[in-house]
Amino acid sequence: MTTQSKRRTALRVGLAAAVGMLLSTTPAPADAAEARTKVILNGELVPVTFNDGDSFRVLAGSYKDAKARLAGYNTLESFGAVHQWGSWTAKELYVVAKMATMHARKGIWECTTDGNVDTYGRMLVDCPTLREDLIRRGMAHVMTIDDNPGLPELVEAQKEAVAAKRGIWAHGIPAFILTSLHSAEEDVSGKGTYNRLVSTEDGHSVKWKHDTKYPECTKVCQKVYTVDEAKVQEVAAELRSTEQPIFSKLSAADLQSVVHDFAEFRHINRKVPEDDREVAKRVLLGFAAEGKFGDQSEGNGACMIHVDFKRRFGTGRASCLK
Repeated sequence: MTTQSKRRTALRVGLAAAVGMLLSTTPAPADAAEARTKVILNGELVPVTFNDGDSFRVLAGSYKDAKARLAGYNTLESFGAVHQWGSWTAKELYVVAKMATMHARKGIWECTTDGNVDTYGRMLVDCPTLREDLIRRGMAHVMTIDDNPGLPELVEAQKEAVAAKRGIWAHGIPAFILTSLHSAEEDVSGKGTYNRLVSTEDGHSVKWKHDTKYPECTKVCQKVYTVDEAKVQEVAAELRSTEQPIFSKLSAADLQSVVHDFAEFRHINRKVPEDDREVAKRVLLGFAAEGKFGDQSEGNGACMIHVDFKRRFGTGRASCLK
């Protein structure tokens, strides 16, 4: 057995032992109401219970009973073994998610909020020391909810963790992490359904729009395609020659980037204004259907198992979470 194989085996044995310990010490739902951590929230020391590494519920004080979502980063889902990429197993990444929760519960973190909430009604809270600590340990990744990159200091902390192959980066680094799945029937606004992909380079988000209904416990993966750079250049040149405003107003470098990213991921990157992306995608999907990107092979990027929120906890949990 090679030294690298021995290290991998040792790591996985350690992870297996860790999951047993974490699961045995994770409080049961009946115990979750007890204070686990002290947080200094807007200068007030309050007890909270961390649900995972990036959210908690306030148990007392001015914001009692508020559910908080911590800004600027994301930890993997800890309700079950639902993430997978590279040579990781879903169970191993589940262990890392649990480790992030346990680490968050250990400290006393200074946080602030203006009381604003996200689309799920959770109060947005800023905990700078906690988020950088988790990111630097490889227990979390940088995340924004739009085209903007994460804070520079967080991106640098993540680059350090990636280079050292810490935590979630130990057995593969996908271009994007799939952080949430939404089945088509969840669209109650009529605006369409999307899954969220988060760049591992700088934390910006991409909306993977779709109209697919996911049966419970379906494994969904981002598709990644091989890229022929010569074909990318040919497509970019053809788009420029057609003088379509969406593409002609881009610089040569930006157009090349848009075409390359579409060829690899089948989405339109942030070089194209958001209002123009659906049209640009239709044009490039037509090019792909005509074979203008060449003979591309398909593989999986990051994957995630779909489970409706109501089926993630308690006695009615989905079968794949038991």
